Amino acid sequence: MKIEFTPRASEGVERHIQVSVPAEAVKDAEDKAARRYASTVRLPGFRPGKAPATVVRKKFGDAIRQEALEALVREAYQEFVEKESIKVAAQPHVHDLKFEEGKPLTFELHLEVRPTIELARTKGFRIQRPPVSVTEEQVTQQLEQIRDEKATWTPVTEKPQTGDMVNVQIATAAAGDDTGEGKSYPLVLGAGQAIPGIEELIMSTAPGETVERAVKWPDDFPEEAQRGQTKIVRVTLNEVKRKAAPPLDDALAREVGDFESLDALRNAVRSDLQKHGEHEGEASVRQQLIDQIISANAFDVPKSWIQQFVQNYAEVYQIPVDQRDQFAGEMRSMAERQIRRDLVIETIAEKEGLTATEKDLDDRIAEQAEKRGANPGQIYAQLEKSGRLKEMERSITEEKVFKWLLDRNDVSTNA
Repeated sequence: MKIEFTPRASEGVERHIQVSVPAEAVKDAEDKAARRYASTVRLPGFRPGKAPATVVRKKFGDAIRQEALEALVREAYQEFVEKESIKVAAQPHVHDLKFEEGKPLTFELHLEVRPTIELARTKGFRIQRPPVSVTEEQVTQQLEQIRDEKATWTPVTEKPQTGDMVNVQIATAAAGDDTGEGKSYPLVLGAGQAIPGIEELIMSTAPGETVERAVKWPDDFPEEAQRGQTKIVRVTLNEVKRKAAPPLDDALAREVGDFESLDALRNAVRSDLQKHGEHEGEASVRQQLIDQIISANAFDVPKSWIQQFVQNYAEVYQIPVDQRDQFAGEMRSMAERQIRRDLVIETIAEKEGLTATEKDLDDRIAEQAEKRGANPGQIYAQLEKSGRLKEMERSITEEKVFKWLLDRNDVSTNA
């Protein structure tokens, strides 16, 4: 009673296998399922497990056949995987199933196998490291952002302008209808929190004043039914506050942190920008290197992995169900690129013995503990509790893999 496997058209990592299970094997599976039911079910007039097989089959015929079917499909799948010595990438699918009384069970098994990645070429690539140059304009922009974060909001009695924070009562209605009381909103003008027509109306209103006039909704308004509509809008301006940033001086530097002077803060900002630029440059080098390795070593990626990757991101970012198809279309190429990157790193790590060891992990935790002035055991417990130990292991493995790659490839800095 041998199960027959006939390969169908396959592409990349996909495998389509026609499966045929002999009628005798189907009957044996049904008999086995029937015996299990007979030994466990309770039927009126019979002691537990003593109901005749014919009665059991009549009562539970559909359930018995379903159990036999599931067992046969599972057995066929396991036999094929063991016979072919393949590593399956994801849960297989069954298509074109035919399960008729007294006949062989036939179906087509669709599955994806883990890709075989040889990486015949991992050296001889030329990489350009972008230069890091911190300009005075960048430093000034960062200092202005610090000023903005330390700014205070002060009430004013004049009409609001762009950048002001307002508390406003807004009521809307179609022409001829009563606008009602409306609702109170805190808004920062110019931040896109209200449509332009309403912002213009607010900026024409003095604190404590109520103004009413027709406003047209923009043609690109998110809610399609309201696009281009004209409504009566009544605005009551309750309060206006204006942002006042502190002067850029030594006092601000001392308030921001442990800086004796503005020059010390400026130097710290420049140093941070330099480090950030170097980090970005290193990321660029790594991505260029991975891209060139992928281009030189073709391999397929299971579609199921890409779909799962996109689905996980959709759940993390709580994408609405009706927007997930669009989200998947936008994310698919990025997902495939990330999966290829991970496979390259994983393959090199395994082949070259670069996977993070327990000692690597202990050393990294000890290093972090020393910087924080904490106990290594506490750091380990925190990482384990938050599920971040695996993340640290992957990070260490990546560092070792990229060090190995950078030692074997030519990296130069752009002029």
